[in-house]
Amino acid sequence: MKANSIQKPMNTKKRSIVVLIPCLNEEITIEKVIRDFQKSIPEAKIIVFDNNSTDRTASIAKKAGAKIEKELQPGKGRVMASMFRKVEADYYVIVDGDDTYSAEHVRQLLKPLLEGIAEMSVAVRLEEFSEKSFRPFHIFGNNLVRSLVNWIFRCNLTDIMSGYRACSRDLIKSVPIFSTGFEVETEFTIRTLDYGFRIKEVPIPYRKRPEGSSSKLRTFHDGFTILVEIARIAKAYKPFTFFGGIGLVLILIGGISGIWVIMDYLEDEYVNKVPTAILSTGMMLLGFGSIGIGILLNTINYRFRENLRLLNKKINDHYL
Repeated sequence: MKANSIQKPMNTKKRSIVVLIPCLNEEITIEKVIRDFQKSIPEAKIIVFDNNSTDRTASIAKKAGAKIEKELQPGKGRVMASMFRKVEADYYVIVDGDDTYSAEHVRQLLKPLLEGIAEMSVAVRLEEFSEKSFRPFHIFGNNLVRSLVNWIFRCNLTDIMSGYRACSRDLIKSVPIFSTGFEVETEFTIRTLDYGFRIKEVPIPYRKRPEGSSSKLRTFHDGFTILVEIARIAKAYKPFTFFGGIGLVLILIGGISGIWVIMDYLEDEYVNKVPTAILSTGMMLLGFGSIGIGILLNTINYRFRENLRLLNKKINDHYL
């Protein structure tokens, strides 16, 4: 679907929709983003969360008709956690304020939620984008993270780091956010998968930033932070995969080094490589111990998450 195509309005009676825009120094683009969403989905409330901007972002957004909320703690992750904590709605649209995402596709993004086939829909940027939309290595980094997440959670997502999403109230109030920076999109996706919510991807055009607007991303720093976040969440939410993988690597190292010891013993019935034998034995013991820890933590984790979901359900039922 082209960005300028006309979409039929959906029946959103008695369903409150809010467009949340986390912002840091986006005075060049914020007014256009607000105007575009006002035109594309006039029934939605638009709230800009200003994260200590030093330019005129907040005043321009207010003049354009958006509600302004302040989040003094720096970092996109903290802003998103604040948004989810402070705002009540049936459906949440989250979009960056840099005018790289198409407001004309917002109803297409909301459609899977309104039809009840997903609790989160994600705008996929990697199918239609301009030549200068991504920095060097960003596509490579996105694909690497995507492959890791798909492997850990056995899914088939294509864009993990998109900043344009729509979410149901149930998901927003159930999934916690702990990240502080730009790795928050990765954490949000991982936690959504782990909590058993459904994700639907919607291809949309992705534009380059307008002239004069600068990105806050730091390719290598943010990429490394995201990889650390994946390892941390995998350890917490997929302990058998995490510790089991470590255990298999240790067992493999112990097995390879042990082959030399066994061949040496078979040759003259004497262990000449004692340090190698100790290394091999230690690696094998550590490997099996790591797998055992993974099994134990996986069992505990399963029961804990089961209880947490029941608690979240009771809390949500209480407020409905």
